[in-house]
Amino acid sequence: MKNTTKTLYLSALASCAMSLSTQADELPGKGITVQPVQSTIAEETFQTLIVNKAMEQLGYTVKTTQEVDYNVAFTSIANGDATYLAVNWDPQQKDKYELGGGDEKFYRKGVYVNNAAQGYMIDKKTADKYHITNLAQLKDPKLAKLFDTDGDGKADLTGGEPGWTTESIINHQIKAYGLEDTVTQQQGSYSALIADTISRYKSGQPVIYYTWTPYWVSSVLVPGKDVVWLQVPFSAMPEGLQQDTELPNGNNYGFQVNTMRIVANKQFAQDNPAAAKLFSIMKLDINDISKQNMMMRQGQNKPADIEAQADGWIKAHQKQFNGWIEQAKAAAK
Repeated sequence: MKNTTKTLYLSALASCAMSLSTQADELPGKGITVQPVQSTIAEETFQTLIVNKAMEQLGYTVKTTQEVDYNVAFTSIANGDATYLAVNWDPQQKDKYELGGGDEKFYRKGVYVNNAAQGYMIDKKTADKYHITNLAQLKDPKLAKLFDTDGDGKADLTGGEPGWTTESIINHQIKAYGLEDTVTQQQGSYSALIADTISRYKSGQPVIYYTWTPYWVSSVLVPGKDVVWLQVPFSAMPEGLQQDTELPNGNNYGFQVNTMRIVANKQFAQDNPAAAKLFSIMKLDINDISKQNMMMRQGQNKPADIEAQADGWIKAHQKQFNGWIEQAKAAAK
């Protein structure tokens, strides 16, 4: 009888220890569902997927990413209808961040992607022939007419999509530099507009357009070889986005170099220290994004392709990826 009692006691202890061990090994995100959002720019899917896959490794149930306008993304995260946005352009989206509630509503620590440049470019052949180095030179109607595609005598500048913030910056700068009579920003689907711009370039016509890095465009129209960056005469940003865009070397391309940051619902981050830690330490090389974007440009742009590209990146950087997961798990203890 004593042996039986002892056996039962030891069995109970073992069972209890096993239960405690299971609880200790339990993933911090188990039982919690999250909703990522991203813009309609397909080239931001890669960055989002890597965050999603890291969240899954922490045990979170990750819903299918919703594609929404940036304004909707910030509002949804602030209200708790969405959990995080992997690609928040800082400082360019400062107005959206602050209008959505700023630091009171959002959690944003660390930098996911660094050195994202943007600005205006024209084809090198036209730049060299007419000595064009600055956007303000297009005040000259003769120079502006070189880039006229619709016959109204004005330069047609390939711009941004409505809701990006970019389009309001470009319109503000056109006015600030006295270009309203000679330059028009073409707005709409950027992918369609830039495809048309590239076609014009390939047919030997002058082109002027806005672009950014990382993006596949600079792999097709190579800066310094096919096209050149234009400077601007002085810093000019809309109200709420005022900033000095002049670089330390004195050059001014009209936009500050941006970072991409992960922005999340603040309450979620407070309740989920593992996810908060993950968001603050993830890093992605801008060149890796450019390479992936180029694969999309070359036809590998279906959802399954991008999924495979994200998996491939993680496999190639497994040690780094595993390090994020371990640090995130440790933050939850």
